[in-house]
Amino acid sequence: MHISAFVSHSLENNMKKFNIRKVLDGLTAASSSSSSAAAASPQSGNDMIQETLQSEHFQLCKTVRHGFPYQPSSMAFDPVQKILAIGTQSGALRLFGRAGVECYCQHESGSAVIQLEFLVNVGALVSALADDSIHLWNLRQKLPAVLHSLKFNRERITFCHLPFQSKWLYVGTERGNIHIVNVESFTLSGYVIMWNKAIELSSKTHPGPVVHISDNPMDEGKLLIGFECGIVVLWDLKSKKADYRYNYDEAIHSVAWHHEGKQFVCSHSDGTLTTWNVRAPAKPAQIITPHGKQPKDGKKPEPCKPILKVEYKTTRAGDPFMILCGGLSYDTVGRRACLTVMHGKSTAVLEMDYPIVDFLTLCETPYPNDFQEPYAVVVLLEKDLVVIDLAQIGYPIFENPYPLSIHESPVTCCEYFADCPAEAIPALYSVGSRQKRQGFSKKEWPISAGNWGQGTLSFSEIIITGHADGSIKFWDASALMLQVLYKLKTAKVFDKPRSKEEKSSTDIVDEDPFAIQMLSWCPESRVLCVAGVSAHVIVYRFSKQEVTTEVVQLLEVRMQCELNEVESPEGGGDQASAVSTPGTAPSPQTSLPQSHPSTSSNNSCDGLRDNVPCLKVRSSPLKQFPGYHVELLIQLVWVSGEPPQQITSLAINSAYGLVAFGNGNGLAVVDYIQKTLLLNVTTAELYGSTDPHHRQPRSPRKTRQPSAGLCDGNDASAAPEERCKSPTSAKISRKINMLADQKDDARDNSFSRSRSSSVTSIDRESREVISSFYFCDSLSKKSETLAVPSLWVGTSLGSMLAIALTVPSTPEQRMQQPVGVSFCGSVVRLKGAILRMAQLDASGTVLPHIYEPWYEPNAPEEERERPRRRRPTSPPSSQENQDCQYAVVCSEKQAKVVALPSQHCIFEHNITEASFVLRADVVTMTAGVAIACFCANGHIMTLSLPSLRPLLDVNYLPLTDMRIARTFCFSNQGQALYLTSPTEIQRITYSQETCENLQEMLGEMFTLVETPEAPNRGFFKGLFGGGAQSLDREDLFGEVAAGKASRSLAQHIPGPGGMEGMKGAASGVVGELARARIALDERGQKLGELEERTAAMMASADSFSKHAHDMMLKYKDKKWYQL
Repeated sequence: MHISAFVSHSLENNMKKFNIRKVLDGLTAASSSSSSAAAASPQSGNDMIQETLQSEHFQLCKTVRHGFPYQPSSMAFDPVQKILAIGTQSGALRLFGRAGVECYCQHESGSAVIQLEFLVNVGALVSALADDSIHLWNLRQKLPAVLHSLKFNRERITFCHLPFQSKWLYVGTERGNIHIVNVESFTLSGYVIMWNKAIELSSKTHPGPVVHISDNPMDEGKLLIGFECGIVVLWDLKSKKADYRYNYDEAIHSVAWHHEGKQFVCSHSDGTLTTWNVRAPAKPAQIITPHGKQPKDGKKPEPCKPILKVEYKTTRAGDPFMILCGGLSYDTVGRRACLTVMHGKSTAVLEMDYPIVDFLTLCETPYPNDFQEPYAVVVLLEKDLVVIDLAQIGYPIFENPYPLSIHESPVTCCEYFADCPAEAIPALYSVGSRQKRQGFSKKEWPISAGNWGQGTLSFSEIIITGHADGSIKFWDASALMLQVLYKLKTAKVFDKPRSKEEKSSTDIVDEDPFAIQMLSWCPESRVLCVAGVSAHVIVYRFSKQEVTTEVVQLLEVRMQCELNEVESPEGGGDQASAVSTPGTAPSPQTSLPQSHPSTSSNNSCDGLRDNVPCLKVRSSPLKQFPGYHVELLIQLVWVSGEPPQQITSLAINSAYGLVAFGNGNGLAVVDYIQKTLLLNVTTAELYGSTDPHHRQPRSPRKTRQPSAGLCDGNDASAAPEERCKSPTSAKISRKINMLADQKDDARDNSFSRSRSSSVTSIDRESREVISSFYFCDSLSKKSETLAVPSLWVGTSLGSMLAIALTVPSTPEQRMQQPVGVSFCGSVVRLKGAILRMAQLDASGTVLPHIYEPWYEPNAPEEERERPRRRRPTSPPSSQENQDCQYAVVCSEKQAKVVALPSQHCIFEHNITEASFVLRADVVTMTAGVAIACFCANGHIMTLSLPSLRPLLDVNYLPLTDMRIARTFCFSNQGQALYLTSPTEIQRITYSQETCENLQEMLGEMFTLVETPEAPNRGFFKGLFGGGAQSLDREDLFGEVAAGKASRSLAQHIPGPGGMEGMKGAASGVVGELARARIALDERGQKLGELEERTAAMMASADSFSKHAHDMMLKYKDKKWYQL
């Protein structure tokens, strides 16, 4: 199994800063606001439960980050190690090796990474940032760390160059100067190339910033410097003067050498490429405009868009490659970004899906003075990474093994299932493998660095993401890696409008009408239920066969509420009255897509839309490939000119064959086996005669809901790709804004005002919304002694109510007899909206949800009729006055544990006063069960069950943005995740065990690889001096020769990784540099470090001896008083 080596450097370095409060046992009654209160007598039986989870079992740390680097800005490649590095505009650094080996780290400043340079095959990387700092990263450890930093004070960095196997980094600046940095010590050399010395003295204008630096491949003593204005200078490092100057009247964007060092190519702002012979600076040897139209009269072609980058790569057996981006004609308006590959007489223009950020050509040799033999091009796009195979006809792309398609459509919801059935992943993979695209390169993925980690997690993990285009993706998240398993397109169920003019007037959102709002999945039965933003619910079954559905099964539901203004009574304690009010709502017949129930009309007498759904169902046959097949489509319809309310809660249960969904009007329960509506009631009807709220008549409403869809309120003006989608944005953004208003120092935080600014708090909303569901076998009535199928309902005003269900026992009866329903009234009330409900048995163990094992729904009739039994359970039986179940209920403000059937609250805990809980889950750990909570103020907390003792409280994120608020989810075994950017998933763990084993589970990015042999100079080149000329840079740039640089120019900052680790890592990096130089000594191309120092010492000794001899001759005949 692939193991993803994903690094969270910033958290590891800052863990000590976290305010971690681990509450010891026995201290929980110290404060009423943060303690559990036992509300039952000591003899109630709950004291008998032995809790095994302690605070020592919890620790919070980041594990891995998946997805495409958000807003990439730069890229580099190590041709020996085969590591790809990508920097972003937020200062993040992502390293990619072989499939499953990835790494993430973060610059503390958060400034954009403008350039990256590898110390090839050394395990080190230099990054240059927009804040004019450069950093040296050590990649030889699993968690890369900064060894040194250098902050420039007076000049702005524009370009860097680090020659192969050199320790001297050239840094070009906005002023046109070039400074030189020793990467071993990260100190500046006194050797500086000033712009006024580089250009002609007669020139009175400033040449602009340095846009290019490179040394001649055949002569390290010659440095090519490109200035923005169009001047290129070949600088002699030894004589400290310019050998040649090349002038062109168009701005330069990039420069590339021919490997023999006799020619170079410049790309310009007018779309031209100029080729220069080194010894002929008067005019270019060639000027071409790759995409320019050639006029017949011989005039210059029309100018084109700038060529932003060009690379010139030679081959031993054929024509060289010229690869460039940009340069298209100005008349190609609206054309997508292109990469142009010129090879011999052929020119290929490769269109990209997104704008190009950077590209790199991968070559067989790391030596710049040899035939380059290019074999691939890595193209970094704004939202994708593409690798093109140059060796195959047609330039096919490589199949990308990284999970970079999370953002293919914006993520609108996310669910995480750890410790799911082992057979679920192979089943999804088998159907998903048929969806893969064809036509990829047959070669191996060329980025192949690193090794997978050794430790593994023993459980299967699946992540499901819902997207704005209605698609759903299943991901294998086992063993700290991520791989897409299967993609489902829910929009296929509907007719898509071809244009904006064809959009239905019944739409309740202006964009993304198929967006997934929430989902409910049963891993054991593989039944999937999704709710969309257009008030629709789709039930899917998993099948390994291909079928064609002539007509999609449709059920239209009319949900309306006559009483919605609520005045909540004071207090809100435990009003646990059980009212048995049998009531089964009428079940309308399933209607075909083309028709509606005969009792309704599309328009009422006053012209208002009525009984029409928001989306038009597909009228043609639907071909369904192996995977998820539509079982039933449920659509809420318009009622008397009012659009249906968006769905706020959803649950499905395969053992009962029921799906429940709710919104601001009430709740509905649908029997997806019989395809009938079982229940459709308002919230008030659930209470019966014991409704604690005083409800006012319904106030007039607008005929159209806000068309925000799943967009966050704070992203109304953002670009479509940057919009942060949220299914509950109206509620969460209002509440988060209220919190932000309470903080004086948080006025400029990431939460902007909600679109409905008149409403500042969800607490002022008068409508009681259905906020959560839970199916279980429970003792929902006080008089019950035997657990019966039940549906627990949670509302936004803190009520938990119960509905008892009578489900026919045999499959035959289940197909024919209706499911019975009876209302049990309110069980318990809490502060804030109910977020999560769960059930414990008498021993305090969480009761797993009831399910039906998966079977093939499209199997032959004789096989399908076999008896199917749901998972056998031992339903608890209650003796008189004996509690044998516990209901766990968690709201936005507090958690309660209620004994059943007595309905006594035995434990209560106020989770937060100033903030509110965004996400709560009842999770199973190796050592026990707990409630995990994520608050809007960024705190992550865990509470023990059933006593609700606080076990962990970490201030993880000081200010939570909307994206994190809606995607954060916990799972079993201490796992959690959230969307940290529109393109990236951040996984974290709150398990002490996982934190301790994380180092073993992470892979290694750097491995020991031998550097290839340098190219053979050949007999005649060696004899006549035609080979590559080496340079002793130490003699030029060292402190002895060049002196010290000005202290005010740049400030050296030691790395934050601790001195011991820094020394060890530095010695490894420096030692590798020394070994590389010694290897070159053996090949006779350079003097080794030892020989250099010996020669320097000998020269110093000779100088001292000569100086001493001269002094002796000068003074030998003088007396002491003459001195």
